[in-house]
Amino acid sequence: MRNDNQLIICLTHTNTTTNTDTELESDMGSRRDEEDASAALLVSSTESTSPATLVLVFATLVAVSGSYVFGSAVGFSSPAQTGIMDDLGLSVEEYSVFGSVLTIGAMVGAVMSGKIADRLGRRMTMGLSEMFCLLGWLAIIYSEVSWLLDAGRLSIGYGIGVLSYVVPVYIAEITPQNLRGTFTTVNQLMICIGVSAMWLIGTFVPWRTLAIIGIIPCILQVIGLFFIPESPRWLAKIGRWKDCESALRKLRGKNAEIIEEAAEIRDYTEALCQQSESRIFDLFQREYTKSLIVGVGLMALQQFGGANAIAFYMDSIFISAGLSSSVGSIALVIVQVPLTLLGVLLMDISGRRPLLMVSASGTCLGCLLTGISFLLQDLQVNNQFSPILALVGVLVFSGSYALGMGGIPWVIMSEIFPINIKGSAGSLVTVVNWFGSWVVSYAFNFLMKFSTEGTFFMFASICGLTVLFTAKLVPETKGRTLEEIQASMNPITSN
Repeated sequence: MRNDNQLIICLTHTNTTTNTDTELESDMGSRRDEEDASAALLVSSTESTSPATLVLVFATLVAVSGSYVFGSAVGFSSPAQTGIMDDLGLSVEEYSVFGSVLTIGAMVGAVMSGKIADRLGRRMTMGLSEMFCLLGWLAIIYSEVSWLLDAGRLSIGYGIGVLSYVVPVYIAEITPQNLRGTFTTVNQLMICIGVSAMWLIGTFVPWRTLAIIGIIPCILQVIGLFFIPESPRWLAKIGRWKDCESALRKLRGKNAEIIEEAAEIRDYTEALCQQSESRIFDLFQREYTKSLIVGVGLMALQQFGGANAIAFYMDSIFISAGLSSSVGSIALVIVQVPLTLLGVLLMDISGRRPLLMVSASGTCLGCLLTGISFLLQDLQVNNQFSPILALVGVLVFSGSYALGMGGIPWVIMSEIFPINIKGSAGSLVTVVNWFGSWVVSYAFNFLMKFSTEGTFFMFASICGLTVLFTAKLVPETKGRTLEEIQASMNPITSN
């Protein structure tokens, strides 16, 4: 279906009927003046589509190598736990520090990610992040004491904290509007594949070998970065117009018509350049309120809906429900990867909002089923049925999360903030995401001890709130250029 969402500049007209030609001409002239003023800031929506060129596909694959690194880091700790604790003589508490320090490093990286990406560019920022990941993996490989192990994990955490921001932003800035949702969601697909690969490979190889395998995608991305173009929108932001057009030409193809797209980027960027470079406190201005609420709200709801708590403590959930952890893990991998791929394929067909609401509804149902299974256990009712219900609930939650909730908040985050505040705003929402992950992961065991079923009912209510939040506040960004989306949500005000 054709997308009829057009860029709207909020101009108020009085629709009164007059009897004089002079008044009619004056009104028409006033409207033309207003339209000319609007055109000076923005170019209206285009319905053209661009093909997926080899350069665009290759650039996306190089970028999402960082997403695979992200997934590998998250998935490493579970299969490596027994081997590391035995070889280095770590206690459960010491290994818990090793597991949690990744999130601390990621929060630090997230705080700095936006400014680094704005200062160095998207490509160099990805390369810098991979240096931290490489050093971290090497520290883990050669560690014989716990502090070196923790230092390596902290370094990897910093790297993936930066990558979690810059990868979706880079992909969103290089892709045309008709492909942006699909290509940006590949970020989440590769995270899922990275986690799953570590889970599966880790059952067959020692933990040091698993860490060596973790280095491979880091090296591949560093090499690939030498052969992909920089983000044209970042080049426009720093005034390198010729390089911006050259990058667009490479990404769209030699015979592609890029004049209109380049003009739209240039006009919007020049309008934004009249405003001062943002600082973190500048985000809390009225014109950025809607974008900030949507970006921060989606990240908070994503994390407080319990996704990482279920992922980190999946084994204990299955064991508490009376199931084999290995059976649950294999079932989870079988469900997650195909549904993440389905979400990628549907992103630019169904749109962001419908997919997000379906996904959030599914996570709500999954948490309800899991909560009911633990409630039945406590009541000693249908004891044979409750483990199956718990497995179904976790699989429904994880599959639904993979379909949309895992990736769409990152897609929308990369689309809604204008280039002059993208660094500060992106850092803020990424920090909110990682902080939420840490809070929920830390509190999950305490919540489970207090009330197992109550914990999942709480997660279900938050997932239900996500459906309402999306329906009321989240815009549909499918088929619109970044400049259109950002101008509709963040009206440009003259100083």
